[in-house]
Amino acid sequence: GLRVTVLLTSSLMVLGAGLRCVPVSDLEIRKKLIHGGQLLNGLAGPTVMNAAPFLSTTWFSPDERATATAIASLLNYLGCAAAFLVGPLVVPPPNGTAHLVALSSTQHIKDRIEAVLYAEFGMVSLIFSAALAYFPSRPPFPPSVAAASQRLSYRRSFCRLLSNFRFLMIALAYAIPLGVFSGWSGVLDLILTPIHVSQVDAGWIGFWSIVGGCVVGIAMARFADFIRGMLKFILLLLLSGATLASTWFTLTCLTTVTHLPLTTATLYTSCILLGIFLNSSVPIFFELFVETVYPVPEGISCGVVTFLSNVFMGVLLFFLTFYHTEFSWFNWCLPGSCLLSLLLILCFRESYDRLYLDVVVSV
Repeated sequence: GLRVTVLLTSSLMVLGAGLRCVPVSDLEIRKKLIHGGQLLNGLAGPTVMNAAPFLSTTWFSPDERATATAIASLLNYLGCAAAFLVGPLVVPPPNGTAHLVALSSTQHIKDRIEAVLYAEFGMVSLIFSAALAYFPSRPPFPPSVAAASQRLSYRRSFCRLLSNFRFLMIALAYAIPLGVFSGWSGVLDLILTPIHVSQVDAGWIGFWSIVGGCVVGIAMARFADFIRGMLKFILLLLLSGATLASTWFTLTCLTTVTHLPLTTATLYTSCILLGIFLNSSVPIFFELFVETVYPVPEGISCGVVTFLSNVFMGVLLFFLTFYHTEFSWFNWCLPGSCLLSLLLILCFRESYDRLYLDVVVSV
């Protein structure tokens, strides 16, 4: 049920955030505590990333599910957007990309980082207290036939997923571009530094791209609720836009070759459009996963694709540790992954098994 899972998740977050705040003078012990805290926070991640479709199915009717999935999944991205601002605005830059480096001492930077860690610990403690006080597992009455229906067991679910070629196709269509984009956006300030963009500007670019993706994603999901059976069409539009935006950004960074204007406006526009198109596709993908493999539980199907996305992100960041002096190859991974995803969606044959059950049985 949702209550036990959310309480376990939030308790892991509290414990992980608390370990990072332990005031230990020994740097080696402090480093181990921080790594342990990050590990516990990572263990809590699957619930935050995968529970949205299960939440929407459990609590909302068929004409509200896509919107509920979008809100529940994209609010998580707003936390990432806040991180883009908190880092540059609270902690002075140590990498020489702004004039503040001359005024900042190492001790001052440490103090500011600790202030961020204490603030995060306070926020996750508040979330845990709220969930402990009130977070029911399910509503008194199921809102739809699908919400009350029996689901497959874990073993049968994994066998069904691994043998379903259509699911594997859209899983790769989701995991490759989103994994590459997550790794790319995580080091956006490093990518933009060679073209003389400060980490503050990089933070604002990341912030607006995520906020725009949240707004557009919720709007697209609401459209999908009004006009059912359009998930594939919406994904084709979003991935086409992502391919064009990522190609524009990559060519702009190669201004010495392409002679395209390299200005703050072009960088902001291309990056923000890329974030809008890719981030807004997440809830649409989640709904399509659930519809394709129903009656596989929502948490299992979305957990598998999130795992694949993290694998691609990890592989990309692994190569970055060896090829970190020049980032053009990293930029080209973006349009390549978006184009591959677009081709996979074009070849995908959509079906709406959960929606068909709700409509036919209700009638």
